[in-house]
Amino acid sequence: MNTLLLLWKKYRRPFHYPLFPARRRSAFLPVAGCFASLHRVPRYTGISMTLCYFDVFSGISGDMTVGALVDAGADWHALEAALLSLQLGASFRLFKTKRKGMAASKFAVDFTEQKKHRHLPHIEKIIEGAELSPKAKANALAVFRRLAEAEAKAHDVPLEKVHFHEVGAVDSICDIVGACVALDLLKVSEVHCSRINVGSGTVETEHGTLPVPAPATSALLAGRPIYSAGPQTELTTPTGAALLATLAISFGPLPAMKLKAQGMGAGDKDFPGQANVLRVLIGERSQAAEATSVSVIEANIDDSTPQVLAYAMERLLAAGALDVTLTPIYMKKNRPATMLSVISTPELTEQLAAVLFAETSTLGLRITQAERRVLSRQIAEVETSFGKVRIKYNEQGAFAPEYEDCRSAAAAHGVPLRTVVAEANQLFASQRKSHE
Repeated sequence: MNTLLLLWKKYRRPFHYPLFPARRRSAFLPVAGCFASLHRVPRYTGISMTLCYFDVFSGISGDMTVGALVDAGADWHALEAALLSLQLGASFRLFKTKRKGMAASKFAVDFTEQKKHRHLPHIEKIIEGAELSPKAKANALAVFRRLAEAEAKAHDVPLEKVHFHEVGAVDSICDIVGACVALDLLKVSEVHCSRINVGSGTVETEHGTLPVPAPATSALLAGRPIYSAGPQTELTTPTGAALLATLAISFGPLPAMKLKAQGMGAGDKDFPGQANVLRVLIGERSQAAEATSVSVIEANIDDSTPQVLAYAMERLLAAGALDVTLTPIYMKKNRPATMLSVISTPELTEQLAAVLFAETSTLGLRITQAERRVLSRQIAEVETSFGKVRIKYNEQGAFAPEYEDCRSAAAAHGVPLRTVVAEANQLFASQRKSHE
């Protein structure tokens, strides 16, 4: 203990990096048993991240996506130049219109080509030869490959033999490439999406009349939250579904952001009951590496043993739960019980609910939606006298040694865990101080 106190006295004085001379923070070393919440190193500036949120309350198609993104600020002339480089003999128009009184931008592709049938390698060759940024080109190729996978599954054919029909036409190629280029022009780092209104009724295709959502659309949106509302028609097309399935990283409520722009993209039809538009919201987020929606699954259990609950926790974590906790509670009639809580990504909610029903005695679950905030973290290594220990740290200055590294080192050398933790903290703080 005396050694730890001497170390604390030695390193408790304030310090700062020369890059931020006006900002000072105290760097505390831990007294035995104290951990990362007390540690502070100089704060770094947060990296700004541009988010795009698709509000799919009236469905989505490729042309609606391009119109909405240009309406939100994507450079039309740069986008048009990129599309012309596809060399498909098409021309492009962007004009203002209204849907149910709502102003929106309409993207249109004019072409004379009659050919609608293309295979994936042909489309990939067209995209590869275009003058696109590496990111836009990679995204466009990924969208078409995802679409091909859905079509291959629907028709039970190899991926290379997929015969694109409507989505192989010039306008569909330009819609997908245009959407990827527009996102790149807006410097979008992450795409998020609401629940998806797919529509209802039937749609006419090359394969005849099909129910909505069409088979390819259903395959693309598997595991994503969908619903049907409004007119009996197709609201979400395979092209729109492919864009979301490939590019969106979450589906649910609007993530926290500083709103910068809003864009409205018009669909072809003007419905009497709702505005046939796709809305996009463009905003910035800094510091928080994750600000996404999660599902919280809870159950109150009063008739399971500790062993059963511990095994259920292991199964839930193995199945992909972000976190699992067991909280002692009292239920009606003052019966002691345990509240089992699970934090999950939305797409794993049903899978984890099934694990809960299978592994516990609960007859019901509560499922709510919540927002999750996670600061960006980085990993550094320090060489202690007990071996290498990884240190997690963030831009706000907090840091902590990896528990498993410290645990393994303590067990291997027969020393208390807190001794390894204290030395790792001291070395990391010293390294930070040496950067002055």
